[in-house]
Amino acid sequence: MSVNIQPLADYVVAKQEEVPTRTASGLYLPDKATEKPKVAIVLAVGPGRVGDDNERIPVEVSVGDRIVYGGYSTTEVKVDGEEYLLIKEENIFAILKAEK
Repeated sequence: MSVNIQPLADYVVAKQEEVPTRTASGLYLPDKATEKPKVAIVLAVGPGRVGDDNERIPVEVSVGDRIVYGGYSTTEVKVDGEEYLLIKEENIFAILKAEK
């Protein structure tokens, strides 16, 4: 998935994973009954922040990574009808690895 947003510094652009709207038994869940997961897919990565010695420190996540992020630490933007998250690297807690 391509996105028309180029993050700056140590920001990443991510798309939040979809929230299930039905239970396993087929019951529909209202929006208020579901908590949005704090898991997203990274779509774009900034070049990194500038350190004390003016060297560029690259971002540790890559495009395609599934990440866990802080819930109140994002900026939501809507571009071309799609909602995206802007997340500063320090607010990304983990990269979820694929199960083997």
